[in-house]
Amino acid sequence: SPDEFIEYIRTFPLNPAPEAFGMHENCNITCAQNEALKLLEGILTVSAKGSGGGEGKSYEQQCDAIAEGILAKVPEIFELDVVESNFPTMYEESMNTVVKQEALRYNTLLNIMRWSLPEFRKALKGLVVMTEVLENMGKALFTNQVPDLWADKGPLSLKPLSAWILDCVERVAFLEAWTSHGTPKVYWISGFFFPQAFLTGALQNYARKYQLAIDTLGFGFQIRDDIMDPKTEILKKPDDGVFVFGLFLEGCRWNDDKHLLSESRPKELYSELPTMHLQPAVEYKSPKTDYNCPCYKVLSRKGVLLTTGHSTNFVMWVDLPSDRPQSVWIKAGVGLFLALRT
Repeated sequence: SPDEFIEYIRTFPLNPAPEAFGMHENCNITCAQNEALKLLEGILTVSAKGSGGGEGKSYEQQCDAIAEGILAKVPEIFELDVVESNFPTMYEESMNTVVKQEALRYNTLLNIMRWSLPEFRKALKGLVVMTEVLENMGKALFTNQVPDLWADKGPLSLKPLSAWILDCVERVAFLEAWTSHGTPKVYWISGFFFPQAFLTGALQNYARKYQLAIDTLGFGFQIRDDIMDPKTEILKKPDDGVFVFGLFLEGCRWNDDKHLLSESRPKELYSELPTMHLQPAVEYKSPKTDYNCPCYKVLSRKGVLLTTGHSTNFVMWVDLPSDRPQSVWIKAGVGLFLALRT
């Protein structure tokens, strides 16, 4: 009878478990985190400026202290003349062009930071006019968000300000080591402002070495799970291609014992992918048994198409060995990312 059907339906849980849809139990955690982040973002949007009371610091004093602390961490800009001298444009080495482009991009960001922070501190003291740009910057600093003034010139990121600053320092340190000690044996791919240019440079080197058309080349992927610490264990560059590290998996993990993808462990949302060898190959075709995994810069998985034909977020497709149908990993939303939220 209809009443029996209704009574039976009422026994169903209000929020069905992810397993009912063939998904992993970690989906509940991701969903709860996203809801919490949206709630907190809404609170920050409507929150008023903090005010000092009693012995507490005023809004202006707190902003000034934050700006002073960040300014002390901002790295020095790159001497582009020195970089050009040490890494001249060469037919045989496309990475020289890549490092110069990266240094130029980071210099643009660092110069903006080095100008805006002292200017903002002066504006707080009434020495210069507090423009709308500086006022918005102060609100962002106070709420631990990256100011739009910096975000527009910096690499794509979802990190809060405190983590963003540390990430920026690490990125510049990676590039500084490159410009000081020569082309790396292994690359921290997460440290690139524009990783697509780096990948094109790797293909260009191979194409010029063997006199091939770059349009016929693609990357093959070898996961080197025998390497625990790529910075110390990799002593020389590969004959062809490049070694990279710094990629993160969402929706699954890499199984070091079976050398293929496996389900995520409970409560482990992200796992680091071992060092990967990108090997250029002529007319490369993806193995049918591999999972064709999308790789993005950040977790949002959305971007804008640039005039160069590249996305602001999507980087490339990566073939990862698997013993399960691709549909399993597609349903799990498996993806690779260069950076997380923290």
